[in-house]
Amino acid sequence: MNYRHIYHAGNFADVLKHAVLARLIRYLQKKDAAFRVLDTHAGVGLYDLSSEEAQKTGEWQDGIGRIMEAELAPQVAGLLEPYLSAVRELNPDGGVRFYPGSPKLSRMLFRPQDRLSAMELHPEDYIRLHRLFEGDHHARITELDGWLALGAHLPPKEKRGIVLVDPPFEEDGEYDRLVDGLARAHRRFPGGTYCLWYPLKRGAPIKEFHEALQVTQIPKMLCAELSVRSDRGVTGLTGSGLIIVNPPFTLKDELHALLPALKDHLAQDRFASQRAFWLRAEAKTVNAD
Repeated sequence: MNYRHIYHAGNFADVLKHAVLARLIRYLQKKDAAFRVLDTHAGVGLYDLSSEEAQKTGEWQDGIGRIMEAELAPQVAGLLEPYLSAVRELNPDGGVRFYPGSPKLSRMLFRPQDRLSAMELHPEDYIRLHRLFEGDHHARITELDGWLALGAHLPPKEKRGIVLVDPPFEEDGEYDRLVDGLARAHRRFPGGTYCLWYPLKRGAPIKEFHEALQVTQIPKMLCAELSVRSDRGVTGLTGSGLIIVNPPFTLKDELHALLPALKDHLAQDRFASQRAFWLRAEAKTVNAD
C-alpha cells in the first residue's frame, strides 16, 4: 500500500510495458468486435512529470524522455506510433510533462465500442483515478485488490480482452502470486490475452518464476525482457519483463525489431541486454489414426 508509481512513471520499464500494451490493443482492433482491457493495478492513470515526486527520481528522463528525442528507424517508429502518439497528444506544446499510465493509454487508443475496467486499492490513488474517468461510460473504476479481479471480473461480457497485471512487487511472493493469478484467470477466460509485468533485479528468482509458469501447462506464453544495466553491485531495478499469453501471431517478430532498438536507446551501461522467446509454444494437436 506504500507504492506510488509517480516516482517511476515514464521510466524504461513503463516504455516496454506501454509499447507492448499499445501493440496488443491495435491488434485486437483488427476485428470490429468490442473488447475490454482489465487493468488490475491501475495507479492514478495520468502522471505529471514536473511534480516534486517525479522530479525527485527523474527516472522518466532515462525512459520516455530518451525515446521522445530518439531518431528511430522507420520500422521501429511505426511499431511505437500508437504509444508515442498518445504521449504527444497529452503534450501538445512539446516535451514530456504529462505521461499516461496504462488505463489512460488504453482509453486514448480505444474505439467507441471498446471498454476499460480498472482496479486500484490505494485509497488516494483510487480517488484520483476515479476523478480522471468520471462521467466516462467507457470506463469502470473499482476500488479493489487487483488480484481479486482475476476471478470475479473474468470473463468480460465482451468475451474478448486484454488482462494487464502490473503489481508493485512490494511484498515477498509476488512472482508466485503472478503464477497463481494467471492460472486462476486462465481457467475462467482461456481465450484472453494476458500481459504480466515483472521486475528484473539482482537476486530476483526469474528462472524459478519461468519454470513455475511452464508447469501450469498454459500454451502460447511469450516472454520479453529488457535490461538497461548490469545488476552487479546494484540493488534497484535493472530491467523488466513481460509474459504475454495468447499474443498476436505478429508480436514475436515485432519484439525482435523493437527490443534491440529500445536497448540501444535506453542502455545505461554496456551490459544492457534484451531477449524475446517462447516460454511455452502453442500446444500441438495429435491426429488419431
